Amino acid sequence: MQTRIPPIQCLLTFEALARLRSVTLAAEELCVTPSAASHRIRQLEQSIGAKLFSRSDFSLTAAGNDYLTHVREGLSLLQKFPVNTSGSGKCKLRLAAPPTFLRTVLIPRLHQFIEAYPEIDLILHLANPMQDALPKDGDIMIRYGSGAYGDVEHVCLMTDDVTPMASPAYLREHGPFDTPQDLLGQSLLRSPLEPWLTWFAGNDLDWPEPLEGSHFNDLGLMCDAATAGLGITLGRVKLAAPWLANGTLMRLYSNDVASPNAYYLCWGTDVMQRWECVAFSNWLRKSLA
Repeated sequence: MQTRIPPIQCLLTFEALARLRSVTLAAEELCVTPSAASHRIRQLEQSIGAKLFSRSDFSLTAAGNDYLTHVREGLSLLQKFPVNTSGSGKCKLRLAAPPTFLRTVLIPRLHQFIEAYPEIDLILHLANPMQDALPKDGDIMIRYGSGAYGDVEHVCLMTDDVTPMASPAYLREHGPFDTPQDLLGQSLLRSPLEPWLTWFAGNDLDWPEPLEGSHFNDLGLMCDAATAGLGITLGRVKLAAPWLANGTLMRLYSNDVASPNAYYLCWGTDVMQRWECVAFSNWLRKSLA
């Protein structure tokens, strides 16, 4: 009778759980939910007909300890298999992300990923910052929002603070800006992606969202507009790092306010069963930590 080989994702989950002794940590490493990791372990135990863990502390049973030896040997052999990194043999990984995140956060780090994973071709797509659904031409997507995404699996990548920024020329002409109240009557650049109400509330300003002033649906473009002296932008500190570093934008105040939103890596069902997706997710999270 032919022996049924358990799914590779079940074996990877078993090895991670045996090593980390935590469903949460194993799930994070494999980029799945804890419930999915637990389901894989149950599936593996049913497949081989043996109990692998003591459920109280995730210590291995005698059968689990013996099985782990064979699983690690098998995984080690698979990892030693030569990978064809030329031409069509490369893996294709399609990522959709907002344009300013790609330009200021991902691209400066991307050479590290390419050097670490030359067998993966990363295909980048611009995503509408207001888009909620996964694009048809993307395997994984980066969103900026609340994290209340019931339609996809997701993990938080990066939080950010917001603060008013303007060009040195604008500050010289319209300053000084000693207190938050000095913003009254100034030209405030606006975007639905980053409402001013967040910073107003964090600085005890009972002001409504501005209804006048130039309006942008791209934060990088809004930073460029502020650099050109068109007004004051509410910038995300990490996202605006290139403008702050080269001095084309300056903070008006030191009292930053945490944005209620964050950057999330999102993916659909079964995507993280592909090793290249797991590799990119793990690399990106470590790079942004």
